[in-house]
Amino acid sequence: MARKVLAGNWKMHKTRGEARAFVEAFLPLIEPLAADRLVILCGPYTCLDILSANAGPYAVGAQNVHWENSGAYTGEIAPVMLTELGVLYAIVGHSERRQYFNETDATVNRRLKAAQAHDLTPILCVGESEALRLAGQTESHIRFQLDHDLKDIDLDRLIVAYEPIWAIGTGKTCAPVEANRIIGLIREHVGQANLPVLYGGSCNPGNIDAIMAQDKIDGVLVGGASLEVQSFARIVNFEAVAVTS
Repeated sequence: MARKVLAGNWKMHKTRGEARAFVEAFLPLIEPLAADRLVILCGPYTCLDILSANAGPYAVGAQNVHWENSGAYTGEIAPVMLTELGVLYAIVGHSERRQYFNETDATVNRRLKAAQAHDLTPILCVGESEALRLAGQTESHIRFQLDHDLKDIDLDRLIVAYEPIWAIGTGKTCAPVEANRIIGLIREHVGQANLPVLYGGSCNPGNIDAIMAQDKIDGVLVGGASLEVQSFARIVNFEAVAVTS
């Protein structure tokens, strides 16, 4: 059985000292880690070496990756810089990158290709805004993203995260059965039965069990709830409980 993926995205949080303290408190709470689970900590670039030094019970991910190995790209990080630090995963196309930093499907595609070319497994984020959902365009928008983002991408070395933008950092959560439905559509559209697809959007200790009880959801991409040790440990140690709504 494929492992469930529990990924924490720290975004622009935690100094090096805070990252070190988190790891020291976190490791005793997740060991021994269940064999059916993969934990990924995606910290800011300044903390990646600290996370890598303690990797094993968890893997290390970056929050972005550039498509060139070097060059005049101020503020960007090359894939070779990440792999040298022991990074194995990279988030690509997060909604905040698309919204605030003008990320496009074309640049997302280039980043995905660069990640895979350097043995980084990308975590591709797709999802709709509240306006698109209310307009009944959720499915068509996500299909458009997938068609353009995944051009010439190796689907065997990929994770997709469905993150409804309206549920990120808002406290609103997509109902587990609805998230399950959309994730099923993503996997069907891509045509890869074994593609890991995660849910991201205000995941927390209170809803993780219901989310992970869904049959099509392979894990979660967690934002704010991954910043606190006890909170993320509870998510990692989820106990799936079936719900009907």
